[in-house]
Amino acid sequence: MSPAADGAADGADRAADDAGGWLLGVDSGGSGLRVALARQRTGAGAAAERTDGAGAAGPSGRPEVVGAVTCPEPVRTSEAGIDAGHMAAQLVPAVRSLLADAGAGAEEGGAARIAAACVGAAGMATLGRGLRAELPGMLAEAFGVRRLALAADAVTAYAGALGERPGAVVAAGTGMIAMGTDLESWRRADGWGHLLGDCGSGAWIGRAGLEAAMRAFDGRAGGSAALRARAEAMFGAPLSVLPGQLYPRTDRAAVLASFAPEVARCAGEDPVAAGIMRAAAREMAASALAVCPGGGAVPRSGDGSAGTVGEDVRVAFTGGLFNLGEALHGPLRAALTEQLPGARVVEAAGGPLDGALLIAARLAVGGLALPSDPALLSVA
Repeated sequence: MSPAADGAADGADRAADDAGGWLLGVDSGGSGLRVALARQRTGAGAAAERTDGAGAAGPSGRPEVVGAVTCPEPVRTSEAGIDAGHMAAQLVPAVRSLLADAGAGAEEGGAARIAAACVGAAGMATLGRGLRAELPGMLAEAFGVRRLALAADAVTAYAGALGERPGAVVAAGTGMIAMGTDLESWRRADGWGHLLGDCGSGAWIGRAGLEAAMRAFDGRAGGSAALRARAEAMFGAPLSVLPGQLYPRTDRAAVLASFAPEVARCAGEDPVAAGIMRAAAREMAASALAVCPGGGAVPRSGDGSAGTVGEDVRVAFTGGLFNLGEALHGPLRAALTEQLPGARVVEAAGGPLDGALLIAARLAVGGLALPSDPALLSVA
């Protein structure tokens, strides 16, 4: 367990808000388990959390984090699903450490209690049955958690980016998923993994770049000498050894995604690499359109055109893939202009851990506006 952010805020800084309970946010994914503790606000502070003036929790009302840690070991998964015991074995000590650093026990004269928590986890939608059955009891016993939300990481990414507003969020890293809501139900596009989807993701870009490198190695049309040179430098020459290096690995998606930055670096000079980045941007825009309230890929008129998206619909993009810079941002702007001309593209206000804390804060005051869903967002 290693520190990811600094500990407690000074009590004088919170004097304007009456002390409430504690809020817990968790983000579980391939890079480990991230845990954040925040203080529940009452009075004026709670009012700021509840609304941004438009009836939805917005960036200005996000909870005040008092400490955060990262447990670098990813939570185990198997055919049986996400391992609740393995998550609890890391989560419980991490939370106890955060509470101790925040002086929670000393302030409250005993064991601190957590008013509300949200756990966002990769694979929750398909592998979360056991976690939903076991984790609530574990956290209730350890910390007296009264309200617990269990969410797909795409939902916490949505909440972190847009809060509780209608809109669409594309989360892209090694994989890619789009989530949208009208606050009545969720719409999902892609997120099907590197073999069946994740179109436009880091793995998708990397695989396309390596295919172009292999084409150049073979002398086939559509190859890129620039990408071949990058691949040989990264994986070793000749490229004929690459299949033997790649196919037996269990982390194939991550290995493919590791080549995406090389594709982006070549895009300014190599037309094949530039074409891959444009195609990735079109895939992202198409997924955003598919989940936008009022949008979607289904034709809305006899001429086969896609549905329009209202100007009040916000669209945000979040995730590590967007660190690729202008090689991706430029084509994405063009794709959005073409496919979602009416949408309001906004900067993501925060990430999945921020979203988990926001959901916990809303649970604590009994006013979560995001729609519940048995697989995507359930409240215990």
